Amino acid sequence: MDRLALLLVMIGALNWGLIGLFQFDLVAFLFGGMDSWISRVVYTLVGVAGIYAIKFLFAERERT
Repeated sequence: MDRLALLLVMIGALNWGLIGLFQFDLVAFLFGGMDSWISRVVYTLVGVAGIYAIKFLFAERERT
């Protein structure tokens, strides 16, 4: 679950980077615009993954 959340957060970060640099929304481009239901599902999953990933800030790190 942690890896899936991290992958979705990375997709969101890449998308926001593209929006910031080039005004290009990759998710909307791939899935038919911001208003398509699949784009909304992807945006929602990325948001939920971002909320889930907050736990990484407070998790203790393993010592090697």
